[in-house]
Amino acid sequence: MTNGETQTHINNRPIIIWLYTGCFLVFAMVIIGGITRLTGSGLSITEWNVVTGTIPPLNEEKWHEEFIKYQQIPQFKKLNSDFTLNDFKNIYWWEYLHRLIGRIMGIAFIVPFLYFLLKKQISRSLLPKLLFIFAWGAWQGFLGWYMVKSGLVHNTHVSHYRLAIHLTNAFITFGYIYWVTLGLKSGASGIRNNASAGVKKLSLITFIILIIQIVYGAFVAGTHAGFMYNTWPKMGDTWIAPNIGDAYRTNGLISLVDNPLSVQFLHRTIALIVLTLITYLWFNRNNKTWNLNHTQIRAINISMFFILTQVLLGIFTLLLIVPIWLGVTHQAMAFLIFAAMLYFVYHMFHKTKNKSYYH
Repeated sequence: MTNGETQTHINNRPIIIWLYTGCFLVFAMVIIGGITRLTGSGLSITEWNVVTGTIPPLNEEKWHEEFIKYQQIPQFKKLNSDFTLNDFKNIYWWEYLHRLIGRIMGIAFIVPFLYFLLKKQISRSLLPKLLFIFAWGAWQGFLGWYMVKSGLVHNTHVSHYRLAIHLTNAFITFGYIYWVTLGLKSGASGIRNNASAGVKKLSLITFIILIIQIVYGAFVAGTHAGFMYNTWPKMGDTWIAPNIGDAYRTNGLISLVDNPLSVQFLHRTIALIVLTLITYLWFNRNNKTWNLNHTQIRAINISMFFILTQVLLGIFTLLLIVPIWLGVTHQAMAFLIFAAMLYFVYHMFHKTKNKSYYH
């Protein structure tokens, strides 16, 4: 390694650490969001006050004011009318923490960004990527409120479509930050990448199907499909729940994303497809015609471990009727699989370059 490359690597380190911190905060945001959803806490804060909402109720009078606002929405009237103030506080804190992490993310981005910018440590090629991350993060905050609004007027829960958009956007945010970070880390690496075109295409197809599976995971959560047919491998006594056909004949293709039974069946099925594809990649990782390097092989090894763990978590989450800790672990593992497969795809398509985003 030349002195110039060594200096570039050292200079990049603060920005890499900063971006990795952003990845971690997005991950934490999703985990807390999962707890918020599973505890029914997501509608406990009925207003979106970006600045003043940073401070929680500090006395009993303020707590009663927030509780009265919650009492006006359908979730309280139809599901939680027996709630006491202490019950309300229990769900309030999860939603408050979820929003607080969102605010912390904004500060954790903008303050170091301004510092690096003033120090002229951000190159012209990196600057638009960072601005996009900031804009996309702000968009994620808006989507969160857009999702919450769907449960404040007529429904006792949020729209599963909006939930899926919000969750998918979080994965996209994480994925883009991670992709940019990998670019900074590997910009000056000398690792060869001679993977065959066929395995590159297969890795991309697997990653796309994984994203579809993640979206269906959000549909399962939003439609509460995980509380139905809590058996495995069959759905009750049959491989396909009989009501799925009735839903399709009545509502057509929309039932595939709207009917809880259809959603659960597809989530099960797509999981097996993802498992099969990653297993195939893993079994053939040393195939000489694929010509994978050690980084690519390591990525598929990690992905294989994660997908096996995730399938087991999914089965037990279903069989045990979605205990909170298991549901959250299942969602966290989805994030880890996504990260591992993104790492794999990045290194499948990354071309070795001796340049960096840093001056």
